Amino acid sequence: AKMQKYLLYNAVEPEELATLRELSTMEICKIWSGMSRFIHRQLLQKTAVEIGVGTFAVVPVHATLGEGKVLPVERPMFILSKPLKMFYNLQSDETKIPDEIPVVQPDFEEIAAETHFRHEIVEHCVQETLLCFAGALRDNKEVEFSFR
Repeated sequence: AKMQKYLLYNAVEPEELATLRELSTMEICKIWSGMSRFIHRQLLQKTAVEIGVGTFAVVPVHATLGEGKVLPVERPMFILSKPLKMFYNLQSDETKIPDEIPVVQPDFEEIAAETHFRHEIVEHCVQETLLCFAGALRDNKEVEFSFR
């Protein structure tokens, strides 16, 4: 049900982005840095993180080395949620997260403590950013999200 809010029939209204409008770009970046570190720690522990529009996970892939040699490697990936892909009619490779990998939600309390923001602010900032992301998908805009 959490993902439903990112399936947009209408454009995102400014009042849906109340927190983002209160924060400076610097503060938003700080919160997403905290989010990024949280995701990184989980991936190192072989845990996937689901963020509403998709999931960050380390998945086994096969790298071809030439001369037909194949090397199994693990690759961090962001896998868009299936309903989102269907709703926005997006193409991407079908990637399955192995069953043995646990999937967690972001721990906003932990990220808040680490970034020195209130827990609600961190949660709203992340959700509103994802809403903007969904809005861009809806309007067929190009989106670039950089994570270290």
